[in-house]
Amino acid sequence: MSIIQPPYQSLDPATGEVIAKFKTATDDQVATALATADAAYRSWRDEPLENRLEVVRTVGRLLRERADDLAALAQLEMGKKRNAGNEEAEFSGSIFEFYADQGAKLLADEPIPTFSGGTAVVQRRPVGALLGVMPWNYPFYQIARFAAPNLVVGNTILLKHAESVPQCALAMAEIMRDAGVPDGVYTNLFATFDQVQTMIEDPRVQGVSVTGSERAGATVAAIAGRALKKCVLELGGSDPFIVLDGNSRELARTAWEFRTSNMGQACNSNKRMIVLHELYDEFVSELVSLADQQSDIAPMSSRAAAENLAAQVADAVDKGATLHVGGVLGDAPTAFYTPAVLTGVSPGMRAYTEELFGPVAVVYSVGTDDEAVELANSTVYGLGGAVFSTDTARAEAVARRIDAGMVNVNMPSGQGPDIPFGGVKRSGFGRELGALGIDEFVNKQIYVVAES
Repeated sequence: MSIIQPPYQSLDPATGEVIAKFKTATDDQVATALATADAAYRSWRDEPLENRLEVVRTVGRLLRERADDLAALAQLEMGKKRNAGNEEAEFSGSIFEFYADQGAKLLADEPIPTFSGGTAVVQRRPVGALLGVMPWNYPFYQIARFAAPNLVVGNTILLKHAESVPQCALAMAEIMRDAGVPDGVYTNLFATFDQVQTMIEDPRVQGVSVTGSERAGATVAAIAGRALKKCVLELGGSDPFIVLDGNSRELARTAWEFRTSNMGQACNSNKRMIVLHELYDEFVSELVSLADQQSDIAPMSSRAAAENLAAQVADAVDKGATLHVGGVLGDAPTAFYTPAVLTGVSPGMRAYTEELFGPVAVVYSVGTDDEAVELANSTVYGLGGAVFSTDTARAEAVARRIDAGMVNVNMPSGQGPDIPFGGVKRSGFGRELGALGIDEFVNKQIYVVAES
């Protein structure tokens, strides 16, 4: 795959200290994992659905019970605040519980009522072993979105996690074992990029799910395409947060809280705040005040991530943008970067076209609803977006014109295990969570029985 392979290691971004290192898998270990996952599929798919549901339910329970320990690992390896790590673990548990509760209904045969001459239904059948390539920013939640529905379906999983969260990956694998997931049904692999390509190309692997950067998604999708394998891609985003009218200070607080969640390291974060002229000055003023008051600053995931964000902001400032507050890069080797407010961003600046994956609020001023829509859609991304107005009908009229996979009215983001997640354009394709998420890697088999 011609990409430099970083080591699997726990590196505390708050200090820059390497806590632990882990060996990458050998080619023999990958070969064994492929054979074991394929063999396990033959028995897991035939396991009664109620048994699979019970195992998945147990995974959910263990995630909740071990939330404190998981949060500590996330804080150590990628800097997540402890309370946010607890919330992530518990939400991940709710995803497993949702599929345990709803799995039988979601996989029920779907009759084709117009068929005559017998009975015709659509059955949802498993397809085999799947490969998941997961990111570091939500080390438990990302696995839950991929693993929970596919374990219910009867597929088996090979999981390649981000190199920077190996202990989080091992903790999830331990939960799977303790919950009764059979050997080979879920396998964690500290795989190299070349081994990822090997697994995608292997005929026993039936699909791949990737959450990550555009570059990673494009590389994996190209390999999967050559191998005629289905893939689900959840990539970057530059989501608009459109403010048409209302209480500007209250909306600024809502926007700031969402933007700085997980230190701004979320694909569907509100990376572009688009505010009508009459609210703009007060909105920006409130953001600056909030940034000045923020004391509970966590590190970003890595020194490299913080340096890249600092370079994006510096490029904008050098070309005429205004940095109102924050934007201070901590001393090496730490990964601290103070939350910032940036205005005056325009075409030609990196910050206008690139995703800012960190705690920077970029604010734009527009004069009309039409200008807001035009600016919102002037991006290669199409993950999510939000529109705010005291006139719900007005907000809905704007929201319907946003090119994104997820659009919200008068709330930053609709979230829940039953709410599908995914985007369009260069934000990827396919959906996770909810009823749509369980349908991605199934054989929608047409089953017809002739009338006797």
